[in-house]
Amino acid sequence: MPRRLISDFRGFVPQLYTTLARGYGARDLRADLVAGLTVAIVALPLAMALAIASGTTPERGLHTAIVAGFLISALGGSRVQIGGPTAAFIPVVFNVIERFGYEGLILCTLLAGLILIAAGLLRLGVLLRYMPQPVITGFTAGIAVSIFASQVKDALGLRMDQVPGEFFERWAAYFAHLPTWQPAAAALCAGGLIALALLKRHRPGWPAFLIVVVAGSVAALGLPVPTIGSTFGELPAALPDFAIPNIPFERTFELLPAALTIAFLAGVESLLSAVVADGMTGQRHRSNAELVAQGVANAASALVAGLPATGALARTATNIRAGARSPVAGMAHAGFLLAFMLVLAPLMVYVPLSVLAALLLVVAWNMAEIHRFKQLLRAPVGDRVVLLVTFALTVAFDLTLAIEVGVVLAAFVFMHRMSTSVSVAPVEDGDADEEPDARQRLPEGVEMFRFSGPLFFAVANRLDQVLDPIREPPKVFILRLRQVPLIDASGVTALEEFVSRCQKMGTAVILSGLHGQPHAILHQMDFGKHPNLLGLAAGFDEALAMAQAAMKIEAP
Repeated sequence: MPRRLISDFRGFVPQLYTTLARGYGARDLRADLVAGLTVAIVALPLAMALAIASGTTPERGLHTAIVAGFLISALGGSRVQIGGPTAAFIPVVFNVIERFGYEGLILCTLLAGLILIAAGLLRLGVLLRYMPQPVITGFTAGIAVSIFASQVKDALGLRMDQVPGEFFERWAAYFAHLPTWQPAAAALCAGGLIALALLKRHRPGWPAFLIVVVAGSVAALGLPVPTIGSTFGELPAALPDFAIPNIPFERTFELLPAALTIAFLAGVESLLSAVVADGMTGQRHRSNAELVAQGVANAASALVAGLPATGALARTATNIRAGARSPVAGMAHAGFLLAFMLVLAPLMVYVPLSVLAALLLVVAWNMAEIHRFKQLLRAPVGDRVVLLVTFALTVAFDLTLAIEVGVVLAAFVFMHRMSTSVSVAPVEDGDADEEPDARQRLPEGVEMFRFSGPLFFAVANRLDQVLDPIREPPKVFILRLRQVPLIDASGVTALEEFVSRCQKMGTAVILSGLHGQPHAILHQMDFGKHPNLLGLAAGFDEALAMAQAAMKIEAP
């Protein structure tokens, strides 16, 4: 097998295979089982809370954590990644269920899985790392605000049947139903928040979420507060059913934008989590294998009527701190969750919704990354605009729209900055990176300008301004391009138009100092065949010789 083909194939090999092939002993298994149990204790209440906040039933969150969590660890490109439902999906999942029903969400999750598999096979894992930070922080903070808004009903125990999906309508409904709040539910939520804060400060190694859920459930016995059982009925203590659900494939194009959003969130969040895990462990993940695993996991989650899933940063960090050594820890976490569901399902019905709301309020606070948001508010004005626009669109409108507008706006900001870094000016004696006597050595009738910066579509029109300040057209024009690192098709077109304009003025053109990428692109696009182009000179001396030869030919 060719060496390059082997290298390409390695990018898709799961870390589980690599770990087992290098040797895996009883001590490693024991460490992974302890880590898996620790993560499962954290994930158990969180999976149910995320499912409820997404507008569905708690067992769907558990099914997602079990099935998708197992596959993400078994097939993924990270040794310690823990997968499952995450808070980032709450707004988009809630909106999809509200507009298209749960069958629509199943189709979205399935499509997202296929998109992620395709992205991994096309080796797009590296590209997802290039997402601008203001866009990531803006929509992450916006999601945090949306999660906070989604928990007001359960946190206060408001008696309302349907919570609107739109942000402003939701708050209007909250204020309208505020007189129905239940002091007991609000007290349980407040107590849960206080307990979580104290445990984080004084006992950071303890499973705070599970402790608060157990304590809150005991404290709520006999209180008139909504619980999982009173709201959703009994939880099924059974394995998830693998079956092909009723999927509305006829609505594929209608649901494609939401599926792309889910795929984007799953890809970005999983790779960000894997990068952070690499920093904590000193290892390196395989981006494309991770995307393929995320895709398979989401497709499988759809087949058990689960939720979208991705790598969870907080649970992954917990896994690392608990001593995980291989993907077996993540697989064990899924197995322990399954055991908990089969054994503890009759007890989970007593968990108050207001206590689960306290968990998600803490998740939203951590997710908001307020310190990073404040830091970006001190960034250049373009970054601030991208941050605030993405944040506002995420909160008030739609996450898909926020990502699209944020990325496009960030691209325009980048192009504007790049265009301002470009300069076109005549070469003078003593210019940096130029010959000290370049101007003096130019024969009469020869002019020379320097183009600095990338020659791409956003700055291509700068070449139109080169000849404007010249009163009398020269016989030969040398355009120095040694400070041009790259050129695109628009830049080549602009050069062709410049050379053609010079031809009408009776001026021949020489391009000088081209580097690798610009030279290769001009050759690839047959630019050197232009009749008015004297040639492509490697440096100033060669360009000067070409100009002198042309002047002698034209002399009578």
